[in-house]
Amino acid sequence: MKTSILCFLSCVASLTSASAIALDNEVIPRGASITLPHSSSLRSRFPVQEKVKKDNWGNAVEKDRKKITIRASKHDRDDVSDDFLWALKKANNGGLVHLKKNKKYVIGKKLDLTFLNDVYVNVDGEIKFTNDIKYWQANNFYYAFQKSITFWVWGGKDIKIYGSGVINGNGQAWWDGFSGAEILDPNNVYYRPILFLTDNATNVEVTGLHLKDSPCWTTFMVRTKNVAFDNIYIDAVSTNASSLPKNTDGFDSLNVDGLSVTNTRVNVGDDCFSPKPNTTNIFVKNLWCNGTHGVSMGSIGQYPGVKDYISNAWIENVTLLNGENGARLKAWAGPNRGYGYINNITYKDIRIENTDAPVVLDQCYFKINATTCKSYPSNVNITNVKFQNIYGSSTGKNGRIVADLTCSPGATCSGIELEDIRITSPKGEPQIVCDNIQGDIGVKCIPKSQAS
Repeated sequence: MKTSILCFLSCVASLTSASAIALDNEVIPRGASITLPHSSSLRSRFPVQEKVKKDNWGNAVEKDRKKITIRASKHDRDDVSDDFLWALKKANNGGLVHLKKNKKYVIGKKLDLTFLNDVYVNVDGEIKFTNDIKYWQANNFYYAFQKSITFWVWGGKDIKIYGSGVINGNGQAWWDGFSGAEILDPNNVYYRPILFLTDNATNVEVTGLHLKDSPCWTTFMVRTKNVAFDNIYIDAVSTNASSLPKNTDGFDSLNVDGLSVTNTRVNVGDDCFSPKPNTTNIFVKNLWCNGTHGVSMGSIGQYPGVKDYISNAWIENVTLLNGENGARLKAWAGPNRGYGYINNITYKDIRIENTDAPVVLDQCYFKINATTCKSYPSNVNITNVKFQNIYGSSTGKNGRIVADLTCSPGATCSGIELEDIRITSPKGEPQIVCDNIQGDIGVKCIPKSQAS
């Protein structure tokens, strides 16, 4: 018996020693640490029968992951980009990076994070990007679509980013520099970074975070499958009344299948939610938007000869306050337009208050005058779109019109249904406009020429 006990203790000692040697040989950045799951070495040698919990993707849950921490920044110029990159590489394939509460982590270098596989990032502190405009405009990741750039790119498979912390784009300096400019001006060269971008990613979850003061779009998902945001707060608020945030959309996407946004608040000066070309299988529920351009499908059809589409979207229980638009579909017109379709879209239980255009089908995008739009109409078909239980108030900016469904003569608009629309206008009895829409839309409507 004594011999057996001695053998067991010797085995445990050798395991502990081996683990220590492995860690001792690591090149660990100053202030970083690696914490193994509790008793993981002994569990692997002496397995017991227990039900192991897995996450939604069949991987280890938080408590069973190796945890990596890094040092925090001492000040706003103390760049920990290299430390953060090291931590993600070390946590890849089953680990977790933890950024601690009440700590700041300054990122001052572009980061290619497209190598990720089965990794958790627990952000309880603040990730803050430097506002070195000269550096970022020379060092970034560029996307031709609307000349977009970003600080970093997240990609790979099974990526979970969560916590109670902040990702801060430090946008004020960018807004000041962009004041008076326009993102869609072909001569614009003042590119501003997107705060969070995924590319070539599958299974991404972002939960609980505050996405703050993005220089440009807040999120942009590219070539991504199954991405979900839950319990997110997005805001972009300027301290300079002469340079307000511009183009700080909450959610944008390009070539994405499976996009979900739930239980989220957005306070920005542009689109609250706006999937771009080739986005399919969209789910939005419990979304609150203030001061935005609405929950839009599009824009699409921007680039000449290119086919775009958006299909299968369910938008439910959304509040839209104090905005330019509410529920909107938008497609490009003009001599250099593309073509495509928007199909199978449902807006249900939507509260819209103090908004210029509560419900709108805009096929003269972007800032195309009536003459040009008539000469070069949109070629984007709009089909099978339902608006159910839409209520609230307009600002009266468009007179008595509370819903404007004007279809392009160059497109087909069919299967458009309105049900239980209760939107008031301070200008009088509300009006719903329908032009060039095929079939009955379910409510009384008039041509725009008769509206007032």
